[in-house]
Amino acid sequence: MMLPRNALAALLLTLAAALAQAQSAPQLGRNYIRLDPPQAVSSGDRIEVIEFFYYGCPVCYELEPKLSRWFFNAPGSITLRRVPALSSDNWDNFAKLFYTLEAMGQVSRLHWPVYDNFHFDGVKLNEEQAMAAWVSRNGLDKQKFIDTYRSPDIQAKLGRARDMTQSYEIRGVPSIVVDGKFVTSARMTGGTSELMQMVDQLVDLARKERGK
Repeated sequence: MMLPRNALAALLLTLAAALAQAQSAPQLGRNYIRLDPPQAVSSGDRIEVIEFFYYGCPVCYELEPKLSRWFFNAPGSITLRRVPALSSDNWDNFAKLFYTLEAMGQVSRLHWPVYDNFHFDGVKLNEEQAMAAWVSRNGLDKQKFIDTYRSPDIQAKLGRARDMTQSYEIRGVPSIVVDGKFVTSARMTGGTSELMQMVDQLVDLARKERGK
């Protein structure tokens, strides 16, 4: 029996909508992985989002304004942490730069300029001497920066970042962990815009699993 034309059109639209929804839904093992066991979060009732990044990564540079804009517009039930990934010893200097700026209370002001000056202006901000000159030009005490950069506290933070890179199974950057359970990345999603869409979906999934 043939369906009436209107009924057939409605059925095709329903099937198309269902297919589109299935295609846009996060695919476990393809668009994200689930950590087993999950990692503890430090955010209490808020959904914790962790960005693993590397200042020398051009894709992280591309992601930064999108992630900052996303978090600016996010509800108060979400918290964002940035962790420098340490997949290689060559990444140590950039990680120490981030943690030194954090210790000096300057991440909010200078995080984006590090990316911009390194990638766009060619400033060698992965070299200590260039870093010290650069922070001095940006109004920080040069000697205080050097002392902090070389301090045991920064070295300890480096060790914790290296442990987190391993325990969260970070295979590349930028990668984002949602609520200690889900890991996704620009590589897994196909780009930085797609990554942020996936983060929204994983935040919703984490919220459902928390029963909120």
